[in-house]
Amino acid sequence: MNVNIALLTVTDTRTLDTDKSGNILEKKIKKAKHKLIDRKICKDSKKEIKKIIKKWLNKKKVDVIITTGGTGLTGRDITPEALNEVADKHIPGFGEVFRTLSLKTVGTSSIQSRACAVLANGKYIFALPGSSGGVTDAWDKILIHQLDVNHKPCNFVELFPRLKEK
Repeated sequence: MNVNIALLTVTDTRTLDTDKSGNILEKKIKKAKHKLIDRKICKDSKKEIKKIIKKWLNKKKVDVIITTGGTGLTGRDITPEALNEVADKHIPGFGEVFRTLSLKTVGTSSIQSRACAVLANGKYIFALPGSSGGVTDAWDKILIHQLDVNHKPCNFVELFPRLKEK
């Protein structure tokens, strides 16, 4: 099953041409035979992040939203706070597994990451770091498997029909 993905890079410094992490994710999404529905870049602004995400949350064609950037500890890193304001449920295991995997590549610096995931309006939103290594680890070690309906014992895709249950 192909998954329809929207990709948002949160940055004060990059453009589509210089967005290394976004470009890596775009290639990986296409290689996995998923469909990139939309791709945008916005400044580290909670208001802007929420505006774009809310628009995507209302699009039937979007199944998953992936953000890259804004998950660190600096004053401008506010992606997790923006996601908190649109979230229906948090998926704490995503961040826990991501940091555990990152421990192998960046050592104890992995504690500085606030990578996270939430559910909102029946869609998954994954907030990944802005580093090329971080997005590569998140995709290659977590998302490629969880966005594959054939991954067992379970995956995020098989839950799509039930995410809006009451």
